[in-house]
Formats: sequence, structure tokens, C-alpha cells
Amino acid sequence: MNMDTVVKEMSMGNHSRRSSTALLRSFTLFLVFQLAALMSSLMMQVAAQGGWDVIVNNAGIASMHTAITHYNTAVLLDRTDIGPSQLPLPDGVCRNDPNDESSTHDCTAHSAVLDLGTNTIRPLYIETDTWCSSGQFNGDGTLVQTGGDNDGFSKIRTFAPCGGDGDCNWVETDVPLQNGRWYATNAQLPDGTQAVVGGRGIATVEYVPANGRGTTYIPLIANANDAQNDNLYPYVHLLPNNQLFIFANQDSILYDWQTNTVAANLPTLTGGPRNYPSAGSSVLLPLSGFNGWTDAEILVCGGATYGAFLNPGAAIPATQSCGRIAPLDANPGWALENMPMRRNMGDMLLLPDRNVLILNGAANGAQGWGNAQNPVTTPVLYNPNGAAGARFQTLTGTDIPRVYHSTANVLPDGSVLVAGSNTHQFYTLTGYLPTELRIERFSPPYLGGGGPAIANAPGELAYGAAFTATINNGNPKFIDLNLLSAAYSTHSFSQGQRLLQLETAAPAAVGGGTYTVATTAPPSSVIAPSAYYMLFAVSNGIPSQAQWVHVG
Repeated sequence: MNMDTVVKEMSMGNHSRRSSTALLRSFTLFLVFQLAALMSSLMMQVAAQGGWDVIVNNAGIASMHTAITHYNTAVLLDRTDIGPSQLPLPDGVCRNDPNDESSTHDCTAHSAVLDLGTNTIRPLYIETDTWCSSGQFNGDGTLVQTGGDNDGFSKIRTFAPCGGDGDCNWVETDVPLQNGRWYATNAQLPDGTQAVVGGRGIATVEYVPANGRGTTYIPLIANANDAQNDNLYPYVHLLPNNQLFIFANQDSILYDWQTNTVAANLPTLTGGPRNYPSAGSSVLLPLSGFNGWTDAEILVCGGATYGAFLNPGAAIPATQSCGRIAPLDANPGWALENMPMRRNMGDMLLLPDRNVLILNGAANGAQGWGNAQNPVTTPVLYNPNGAAGARFQTLTGTDIPRVYHSTANVLPDGSVLVAGSNTHQFYTLTGYLPTELRIERFSPPYLGGGGPAIANAPGELAYGAAFTATINNGNPKFIDLNLLSAAYSTHSFSQGQRLLQLETAAPAAVGGGTYTVATTAPPSSVIAPSAYYMLFAVSNGIPSQAQWVHVG
């Protein structure tokens, strides 16, 4: 039915056999059809840009650090010296800590586990202060957590995850860090240990467990310091040549962790400081078996203009630029491009389709208590393989600001868990940018349905071993198999984040829309440090539900 038909029928007057009731019904139906078409179009546009859902209305704590375990749970961790949270410890348990700077007798939790299947919260007990600490998963899936403030400064903690009905909890080890660390970064290494790099007033690297190794001075960390301390939470990425890329403030190096020597100094990235408290974010772009795992590129986006931390009242605009570098090239250099909007303290995530998601943050100010202004609630998507100048896509925004002390983690279903935001010294639930206790899930545009499903794949992958995955509902020409690590998200950087595109053969049809895909596991722990990874099948740009696999 169209408007011309309705008008014609209404103009026939007494010559029409239709009653006035019938004409009204026709016009009403026309309006209903038009409205339905408009709503359908709007819904398709929204779906094409992603969508948001609040999955927990009150987690009880604001998660400053978040990590996803292979039991499909999320570890949420705040700081202890912040006063009571809104999540009681169970069974009358209380923490009696004479060193606590806010509450020496505290019966509330400052860490918790979120069951991703039921969206329920279980409180955890943490003893020492984890404020602005660091972490990373070990090869057996244990989360190793290091440093913090006050009595947590030199602490090493572990969390061995369990299922949603388990009672696993934090363990505070008796072996301390060799240097106390606050605002440091952890990176898992091919030998199964972790490098712990930097920290406030600490320009060294050490290894956990130490295995007889001491600490080593890194000049870059010291030289990158300034009046704002813009060398904190350095960006650290393990490269396919077994060296570490370490970035602090505006400068970076290649570091040989086996000999504890600087292998190369890289060019300065212009545009102002990029690390805490002026933090942007950084990722190692996906590595691919199709090119022998050799092409490594680093992306750094956003940051705060120098002086924003020293003068927060000025609300100085954040940085808009990104820098991209291939650090292993013969003559590496930074290529610059601009995001659609200014952003500091954003989170950058590798999505299972090998694109980069940038979300959270603010357009003015810097990190720190009360320093953020004008939150940026609109995510953007970055396509590393797109043409320069056309790599960004703006997505659907949220109405919940996430600024200082926010986190973001990719989930096994391809969505993104978004938690935290507390720009106050204590929990402040009212006023401008209040402490945020809600947890959201962002669904990227690819989650519109019709994706593949992993019907069968091995749960254990030995280095270099050939294996076959069985995929339902895949593209008969090409199906990607991608491994995504479980990162430790804190302070705008996902420590240990890594995506590996496996080299795959053409899918072989077995009937009924099912295909087998032959591939080979990563060749070594240099490419894939031993850990639990999410294995995604990706077809037509849509990822499957991931299967957890252990590599190594």
C-alpha cells in the first residue's frame, strides 16, 4: 500500500463503496507499515554499529583490574585502602589490617569473581593493597598479581581460578618482589616466567619467579620520566624475534630479556606523552601464520597533552593521534593518523575478527583523581588492513561514562566486558563522574547472528602440531582460526594481549553445512607463550563462540 492509493480512495467520496471506517482503517494501516519500516531501518542501523547492555546493576566494587579466566569467569579487583565497598565478605569474615590507610577493620570485599554464565558475583578476600598493581596469567592459567601500594608494594599474589560453584580465592605468597612496584607492567615470557617492568620511582626489570635472576636497570624508563611521571605503566609487548618492545612516555626500545640488554633504540613518537598519567593505549597488532609470524606492528593511540596532569582545572584537550610502527623493520618509523575524536585513558582491544576496538576514556584532562573531564562514551573500530585515512568506524555509544580506573576485556562470545571507573579517592556515588559499580557488555557490530560454530577442536595444542577443527555454518571458501589471549586489563593497557591468526587450508565440506579446517598450532612459545587462549572461528567477519584451548 502507498500514499497515492490512500489519497485516491479518500477522494472518491460518495462514489466509493468504502465506508469512512474502511478509509480510516486503510490510512491507519499505511501509517503502521511506514512506522514499521522506519523502526526496522533504525534497528538495522543500531545493530550495524553495536549495542550495550547492563549485565550487573551493582557489582559492589569498582573494578580497577579485570581478567577473564578459562573457567568463563571474570576476576574483578579494586584496591583495599579505599574504605568499605558495597560487597560484604561472606560468613562474617573481616580484614583486620593495621596498615590500612582507610579502615583497619573492614568486612567488605575488594575483589570478586563474576560468573559470565549467570552474571552473579562472588566476593573474594584480598589482604594487601592492590592499588595500581599489575598482573598476567601463567601457563597453567593461574593469575599472578604483583605490587601495589602500602603493604602491597612488594607483594606477589596468585589466583588459581575455578568454576562458578568453586571457592577459589587469592593467595598472598611469602616471596616478595625484589623491587617494590607501583604502576608496573607484566609480560609473560617464552620461558614461563614474567617480566615485571618499571613502576613509580623504579627503572628496573625483574622476573617472577626470579630463578636466580636479579634486577636490571633500564635507562629508557628513567629517561622517560618527567615532572608528571609519564613513564608509568609502560607498554610492553613480546615480539616474534623474542625481544620485548618497551614504550614509555614517547620513546621505545627493543629489549633482549635473555641478556638484559637494549637491542635498539627506536624513533620518538610525536604528539605528547602516551603513558600514565597521560595514558593513551597500545596493542601489538595481530600476528599471522600466513606470513611466517614475522610481521609485527605496534599501535599506540591517544594520550593527554603535557601539562594536563599538572593543571587539571584547565581541562586541556586530549591527544587525537595514533602512531603505528613496525619495530623489526630495517628502518622503523612511526606513521601517524587521527582517531575520529580526542581520547585519553581509552582501552584498546584486539577483537576476534582481527580489528581493534577503542573505548572508554575522556576528551579532556588526564588520569588521576578528579582530573578527567568530558567522557568519551563512543567506541571506535580500527581496521589495521584498511587504507590509511579510512581505518576508523564510529560505533554506538553508551550512557555510562568510563574514565579513570576503567577496564575492558574481550569475552568468549566475542562481546566485551566493560567495568569500573572511579576518579575519586574513595567510593563517591553521586556528583560528576561518580564511582561506577555497574558492569556492561558491549556487542560489536559482528554479533548480529549467522556466525559459525566450533563443533570440535582439540583442547590441548602442542607447538607446531597439525590439527583439524570442525566448523558448522562456515563460508565454504575461507574460515579463519584465531587465538586470543586472556589479558589483564588495567589503566588503559591490556597486559599480555595477543592475537594469532593461524595459517589454515581451504575448508573441506563434510555435508550439512559442516566443514573441517586443517591448520597448525603456533610454532613456539616465542609466538604463543604457554597459556589458555580463546580459539575463535571467523567466517564472513563473524566470530564463533570461542573454545578455550591450552597452548604449550
